[in-house]
Formats: sequence, structure tokens, C-alpha cells
Amino acid sequence: MARDMVVRGAGPRGPGGPSRDGPPGRAPIRVYTVLAALAALYVIGPVLRAAAGPALARDLGVSRESMAAGEVLGAVGGVVALFVTGRAGDRFGRRRVLVWSLGVFGTGCLFVAFVAQPSAYIAGRVLVTMAASAIFVTCLAFVPSLSLPGRLRRIMGTWLAIMSLVFLAISNVASLIVSTLGWRTVSLTFAVLAVVGTVAVLRIVPETAVSGTSTRLDVLFSGCLGAAVLLITGLYLAPVRGWSDPWVLALLAASPGAVAAGLLCSRSRRRLTGAPLRQPGTALVAGVVVGFTQIVIALTLPALVITGGGTATQGVLAVSAFGLGGAAACLLARHTAFTPLTGCSLGLPLAAVGLALLHTVPMGAGPATAMCCAMSALVGFGIMTAQTPQMAGFLAALPHSRLGAFSALHPTAIVLGTAAAQAMPATSVLRTGPTSADIGELLWVAVGVVAAAALVVGRPAVALAVAGTAGLEYLLIRGVAGEQVAQRPGTVITALAIGVLAGVLTFLRRQQTERHARTEQAAGALQHAVLHPIPARLGGLRLAGLYRPATVGTGIGGDFLEAVDTPFGTRILVGDVRGKGMPAVQTVTDVLGAFRCQAHEVADLGELAARLDRQLVRAAGARGDEELFATAVLLQHGASGDTVEVVNCGHLAPLAVSGRSVREIAVPALLPLGFGALGDDLPRPATVGLAPDETLLLHTDGLSEARNSSGEFYPLAERLEVAGGTEPGALVTHLNKDVHDWTHHLTDDIAVVALTRETAPAPCSRQADLSLA
Repeated sequence: MARDMVVRGAGPRGPGGPSRDGPPGRAPIRVYTVLAALAALYVIGPVLRAAAGPALARDLGVSRESMAAGEVLGAVGGVVALFVTGRAGDRFGRRRVLVWSLGVFGTGCLFVAFVAQPSAYIAGRVLVTMAASAIFVTCLAFVPSLSLPGRLRRIMGTWLAIMSLVFLAISNVASLIVSTLGWRTVSLTFAVLAVVGTVAVLRIVPETAVSGTSTRLDVLFSGCLGAAVLLITGLYLAPVRGWSDPWVLALLAASPGAVAAGLLCSRSRRRLTGAPLRQPGTALVAGVVVGFTQIVIALTLPALVITGGGTATQGVLAVSAFGLGGAAACLLARHTAFTPLTGCSLGLPLAAVGLALLHTVPMGAGPATAMCCAMSALVGFGIMTAQTPQMAGFLAALPHSRLGAFSALHPTAIVLGTAAAQAMPATSVLRTGPTSADIGELLWVAVGVVAAAALVVGRPAVALAVAGTAGLEYLLIRGVAGEQVAQRPGTVITALAIGVLAGVLTFLRRQQTERHARTEQAAGALQHAVLHPIPARLGGLRLAGLYRPATVGTGIGGDFLEAVDTPFGTRILVGDVRGKGMPAVQTVTDVLGAFRCQAHEVADLGELAARLDRQLVRAAGARGDEELFATAVLLQHGASGDTVEVVNCGHLAPLAVSGRSVREIAVPALLPLGFGALGDDLPRPATVGLAPDETLLLHTDGLSEARNSSGEFYPLAERLEVAGGTEPGALVTHLNKDVHDWTHHLTDDIAVVALTRETAPAPCSRQADLSLA
């Protein structure tokens, strides 16, 4: 991907900063302000068009069918504009493309302001929608290209909060604006705003670096574009022509084929952005949920408020509360560094709670409006809590050479969610004459979509929480309270408490899971940094190693093991330090560091033991610990010898396993390391024979002193006799499983090294494959 980052003449420089040919930095706030204001056109436009619907029918005679056709063409054209403009920004510079898009937007608004025919209006509306989509995706791609990845979470939290607040405001004043100014004046005002925005972009917004020629990834983008167009068209046509219509079925069936063709041609099956497919996939699922729930809220809340005795204006207020809850969630995500999965763990159950409790709207204008506003805000909070970190993480992982093209995927997912919601049979009924059954059906389907999204994101616990919460609420609402649920506030409060509790518990569980994962990762890193894996072959030996700390999750304890190939032969060290916790780990680090250094410098194994002894004496003095010591056994094997040399410093004697017999090797036991007893009179290593069919086992007392529930020690010799072989790997595997079956709880660390002579030359004497278990 990096080879595509060829900078070709960036645009002119402006006061906002130089051409951005290098990595992103920190752009001035005024740059983000301009981009957020321009992106808001994408949110404002649809709301104003919906508010202008009655005036358009009166002034131009635009029929409902023509409006629906314009909606379909606008959605399809908007998706095309998202992909094409996003890729054009990558190729030619985003500021240049943004200026072009503003020019088209202003021209389309002027055209709409002076049309006199319904068909001309529909054409102008489609043009304006495509231009607004182009502006939005270009501004969206600008944000990560101007920001450091670590700051993107805070910037996107602010950005999305602004979008949510704009939706809140424009939803409540759109009808007033259209009725006061008229839809033609509104279009002229937008044309003027396009000119002002163009000037602001040229003066404030810097140009970005541009990428090189097209690659196979562009084929994949083309496949995604084709799939989105086919799928959206099929979803919009399904309610009109019927789900069994051949054209609808053909469009829906062809959309997966377009993506598959793009994947096949691009040969990018595993990775899209340098990150696994899972990351963009979860972000796209979150986008679909946003689009779906927005339509459900927009259709059901006005009907619920009016059914409860409220007015259409109060219904609009309830819908706009979705933006208030979304803004609160975005600001929470901005100030709290929770992960995308944590956001889903909290947000999706809360969204399901709000959707399910919309079945409990009481009678009366005030109570109905208050209930709908509260649940709308709760759904908005839940959806955006799941959405914001997903979107920020997705954009932060994108390569800068394909920011525009990849950024188009997210708004496309929202459009897909919108189309899917509008394709529901209950949606079509709600547009003509709402009934409680249709409202309930659409709300429960939305709950199912939220639960399905939790499964796709990869959180079965979240999906279970969503489904379980919805089920309990259904029982409370329908099974317990019956038809009088609106007159039983205690039932509503109980259902709300259950849902909120489920969301909070799932959120806390996810946080605990993440902390546990980080702890295990740190423990694993510590273990591999201190304890090196035992090679399968070294010198003239075949080996296997096992290490199990007594405390799960710590990674390392007070036992140690090591095997190194030196000019003097293969040298092995197994031992156990006094004490537990971090002081023991520090002692292990001292012993292993000294062994790895001195094993290559000292020819005599006794001298090596003496140097390790002196190292522990110095460590004890430095720490003021007079009781610091470690038992250890050192073993040395020549490259082709049939004997080994052993020095035992207060440790357990090695065991020789041959066939079904096990014997203890009697070697002199010296004082442990750290007592300073190996100074002038160097120990003399004991020589032990090593038959070809014999395996030596070095171990610590954590293995032989493991207790069962009756307090009996693990019968090591007996269990080795029934192991059924002397292969080091099989022997260690048997011990690991057998001691696990023997005791329910380890009270001490276990370190084991098994070794035998190599009977044939190894293809690679340093091949390592095993085995810190």
C-alpha cells in the first residue's frame, strides 16, 4: 500500500497550513469547524426536504410516487457519489474535490429554486443529494488525514456530537423554516451557503497528500459499490413490486456476487486496510444498526405520541430526542477511552431497552410525549455508544492512500440500514395508517436487529443480554401487565431497571474481560522475556520443557529452567528460588542472566556453579536479604558423548526413565546457591551415564509435592512408570496432564526438563518448537 503514496502536485497553500505531504498532525480548530459545518448539510438536507413535502405537492404537484422515486434515486445516487468522490479525493486531493462538490451542490440548489416541473425538481433533488453525499464523505475523510490516530477518538466524538445536535435542532425548526421562508428561498439560501463554504475551504482548509495510480483495491471498491447499489435498489423496490418479484429477487441475489467478484479480482480476501476484515466489518454492522433504528424511531414515535393524545409537533420533538441521546453518548466516548466492544456491550442492551419500552407509552399528551422523548434519547444514547468508538477505530486504522474510498463504506452502511427499515411491510403500513400491531412489530424487529448486530460484532454475551432483556420486558409488558400496562408505572420502571441492569452488567463484564486479557498478555510477555522456550533439539540432545506457575495469570514464579548450546557442550539449568512473588521473580532473573552469560565463558561446570553462587551472594547483599538462596541442578552434555556431568546444589536428584523403570540418580548434593559455600573449593561434577533408550528428568518440588484432595503427594516415580515411553515430548505432555488430573489446585510452581540422546543427526540442531506451557 505504501508504494501508492506518490505525492503529485498538491493544491495551493492557504492560511490554514501547508500542503500535507507528510504524516497527519494537529490541525487548527477552525479547520475542523469548517468541515463539521459542511458535513452538517448531509443531515440538514433530508429533514428540510421532508418538511417541504406538503408545499411541493401544492406548488409543483409532486405526487407521493414521484417523491418515493426521488428518494430511491437519491439513495442510489448518493451511494455512487460516496464511493466515486471518496476515491477522487484520494487521487486528486480532498480540498480540490470538496470545492468541486460544493460547486455542484450550489448549482443543484439554484436549479431546484427555479424549477417549475415535478420531473425537473426530482432531477435537481437527486443532484443535490449526490453533492451532499460527496461533501460529507470528503469531510469525513479529511478528519483522519489531518489528525493523529491517538486523537481521532476525541475528534470523532466531538464531530458526531455536533451531527447529533444538528439533527436535534433542525428536526424541531424545519417546518417553521419552510413555512416562513418557502422552499425556494431555502434552496437559494443553501446555494449561498455553498459559496460561503467554498471560500472558507479555500482560505482555511489545507490540501492533503494524494495517492498514485489505481490498484486492485479499486476493483474491490467497485464490487462494494455495485453490491450496495443493487441491494439498496432491491430493498426500495420490494415494498412496491413485492418480495417475490423477479427483478427484486435478481437485485438482492446479485449483490453478494458483486462483493465476491471484487474480492476475487482484488485478491484481498484476508485484509483490506492492513487490519483484519473483522474491524471494518463490525464498523459497517454498527452503521446498519444506526440507519435501521433511525427510520424505526422516525416512523413509530409520531404515531405513538398522536395515539397517546399528543400533537404532530410533540411527535417531532420525541424523534429529535434521539439526537440528544446520541450527542450525550458521543461526548461520553470522547472523554472515556472505552473500546469498540465495550461500547457495544453497554450501548446495544440500552438501545434494546428503549425500543422494547416504547410499547408502554401511556395515554395523555404530556405523559406520552415525555415517555417517547425519554425512550428516544435512550435508544440514541445506546446506538451512538456502540457506534462512536467503532467508527473512530475504523477510521484510525485506514491507510491514508485509501481514506476516501474506505470512508465511503460507513455512510453506505447507514443507507443500507435505512433501506432495510423502509423495506419492512410494517413500514409501508405506518406511512398510510398506523396501527398498534404494526408499531409493535416494527419495534420488536428493531430489537432483533440490535441483537443480531451484537452477534455479528462478536459478543454473544451482549446478544444474549439484548435478547434476554427484550424477552423479560415482553413478559412484563404483555404477560403480566396485559392491556393495562400504561396504567401501571411500576411495570415500566421494573422493565427499565431490568434493561439498564443488563446493559451495565454486560458493560462491566466486558471491562473485566479486557482487563483479564491485558493481564494475561502481560504475563505471557513476562514469561517469554525471562524464561526462554526449551528447544526440541540442542547439541546432541532431544529435549522437552514444561513450566507452570502456581498462580494462574502471573506467567512466572520462583522456578526457573534454561538450556543453552555452548562451546563446552549443551548446558541445562533447573532450579527453585526461596520465596514467592516479585522478589522471587527478580532472583530468577538474576540467576538466569548470570547463567546465560557465564555458561559461554567458563569451561568447568563446577566453576560455573560457583559463579552463580557468588552472583546470588551479591544479590542478597544488595537487597539486604540474608535468607536469599536457590536450589539448582546443572547438567552438561558433550556433542556426541554417552555421559553427562551433573552438579547438584541442594536440589532434587534427577530421575532416569527407561522403559517402565524409574530410578533416582545419586549425585552429591551440595549447599544451595547463595550460601557462598562454592568459593575456593570448587565442586567436582559427577559423571552419569546416559543410555540411548534412557531419558533424564530434571524437575522442581512443585511436581513431586503436588497434593490431591486427601493431602497425598503426587507419586512421580509411579506415574512415570505408566507413562508408556521415554520420548521427552510425550513424557512431559503426560506429566502436565497427569498432575493436572491429580490436584485441583497447584500450591507451588512446576519446572521440568526431559532430555535424551539424539540417535540420528537432526536436520536443524537449533529448531525450537516447545514449550512453556
